[in-house]
Amino acid sequence: MLNKYEKSIEWLFKQFPSFQNLGAEAYKPGLSNVIALLNSFENPQDKLQFIHIAGTNGKGSTASFTASILTELKEKVGLFTSPHIFDFRERIRVNGKKITEAEVISFCTKIKALKLDFEPSFFEITFVLSLVHFQAKNCSICVIETGMGGRLDATNCILPKISVITNIGMDHMKFLG
Repeated sequence: MLNKYEKSIEWLFKQFPSFQNLGAEAYKPGLSNVIALLNSFENPQDKLQFIHIAGTNGKGSTASFTASILTELKEKVGLFTSPHIFDFRERIRVNGKKITEAEVISFCTKIKALKLDFEPSFFEITFVLSLVHFQAKNCSICVIETGMGGRLDATNCILPKISVITNIGMDHMKFLG
């Protein structure tokens, strides 16, 4: 029998298109969905500071290293990466601590209550969850790893203080041009 957290994660994966389930079909270029979601949560991105990391390879490692260094410097650091390896909560951390199961459940309850008239992707939902969480935790800086990348990536709704680009390959040319 699944507990509330497991049911919430199952709902997220079934309700919203994800790359893991649909492949490239899940990619939704454009910022309108993520902006609408952020509006529903009073635009947490406007109250946070960001380091935005893009690239074909190494962006997750670069994001993790950056967050670790800033944490050692006594900053309160939010870290958003994807995908996760073992547990969904790996995607969203503050000073190395994963978002709690209760916080994920609470966010899923709020998303369900919105009665959306559009279909955001799993990545868009997860990204918005991270920003809502980082604001609630009063993060002084947030390190954000892009998804697919490119100008229409959901993470491009933020205004970073610093942007980092790791190496760029041809992996996503079909989607990004």
